[in-house]
Amino acid sequence: MPDARTQSAGLPNGGHSPLVLENARIVDPSRDLDATGTVIITEGRIAGAGPETMGQGVPDGAEVIDCAGCAVIPGLVDMRVFVGEPGAEHRETLQTASLAAAAGGVTTMVTMPDTDPVIDDPALVDFILRRARDTAHVRIHPMAALTKDLAGEELSEFGLLKDAGAVAFTQGRRSLRSAQVMRNALTYARDFDALIAHHPADADLTSAGVMNEGEVATRLGLPGIPREAETIVLDRDLQLAALTGGRYHAALVSCAASVDAIGRAKSDGADVTAAAAITNLSLNDNDIGPYRTFFKLSPPLRAEDDRLALVRGLADGIIDVVVSAHDPQDVEGKRQPFAEAADGAVGLDTLLAVGLRLVHEETLPLTRLIDAMSTRPAALLGLEAGTLAAGAPADLAIVDLQRPWVVSEDLLHSRSHNTAFEGARLTGKVIRTIVAGRTVYQYD
Repeated sequence: MPDARTQSAGLPNGGHSPLVLENARIVDPSRDLDATGTVIITEGRIAGAGPETMGQGVPDGAEVIDCAGCAVIPGLVDMRVFVGEPGAEHRETLQTASLAAAAGGVTTMVTMPDTDPVIDDPALVDFILRRARDTAHVRIHPMAALTKDLAGEELSEFGLLKDAGAVAFTQGRRSLRSAQVMRNALTYARDFDALIAHHPADADLTSAGVMNEGEVATRLGLPGIPREAETIVLDRDLQLAALTGGRYHAALVSCAASVDAIGRAKSDGADVTAAAAITNLSLNDNDIGPYRTFFKLSPPLRAEDDRLALVRGLADGIIDVVVSAHDPQDVEGKRQPFAEAADGAVGLDTLLAVGLRLVHEETLPLTRLIDAMSTRPAALLGLEAGTLAAGAPADLAIVDLQRPWVVSEDLLHSRSHNTAFEGARLTGKVIRTIVAGRTVYQYD
């Protein structure tokens, strides 16, 4: 890729020189910190990060980087990443997805089980972890299938899968039809303190639609997907979470009514959280324009009122997490009439930069954005990430918040190029990404 360098694949294993980042704007939501300071990294971990480390001296043999006022943030933790490995490596591999992640400041990505075969067996969880260790530039943790073969009937072995390394359980792109299966899943998961991450979408209401139901769909002559396709399933799930006491995460929400429902459930004391895709936070159904298939997504882009409601929900903490919903599709899947094209867009490269739009327009504080992209997802999944506190793994990104750039296919690191932001003018660029104290991406 032009103007970019990455280290060879495979996670860092230590044994590297200390690193000192000077003159940095340190943004660490885990400590409610946004201040100028120095970050010191030794043995792949944070030795100190903040104003108090300025003037402490440089460890012997350390590499010193002058950040020149750039922000240093905890590496992003992306909770919803689809890859093609195993079974569809032509669309994406763990290696290529991790390269895109590193370029976007993502140091931990959580993969979905929608592969061939489905990740519903401890041996397959182990396969993902081993492949990640051998080929990935960033840390990778798999979610396992909620039901065997994602068929929506028989629950997977949560205990064995969690012991093997699965960080949560999901149906991926699919949604459970059966309320009884969802109740059983939440009850079963409660015994293992496991998180159920579910995409609420009624299959009957979504099957005939291809975009948000409304004025734009009518004008384009395309069948719509009503907001109720999401809210009916979400309301069911929230009630079941309250009934069972299980940990429930709405993997993707897209409309104002969903934000209201999640807010009520939280007020009532249910153990529920929610995420929104960066596309739904930054685009609306008008962006589809002349049947542009890179904007065909699930959930679909909604109306501007829904987008604004999501942003308000994010600012208020009702929406906990922001994800890329990275879903690579090849040319054959997208070069189709809009109604027949595959759903999904890539998003790892652009996740942070697009999110910074909300910061630059002053609708969201920078600390809240980083919290939703790093600190909060790490806490939900129980990962040692999302913080620059002393002793934490040195997984972080250096970001020039004011650097302008234009998204183009030749700047994307994913194997597929189905981005919803082609040609977008963004402000904020990841300059360097560090995992376990070692640089895995550098932009010159």
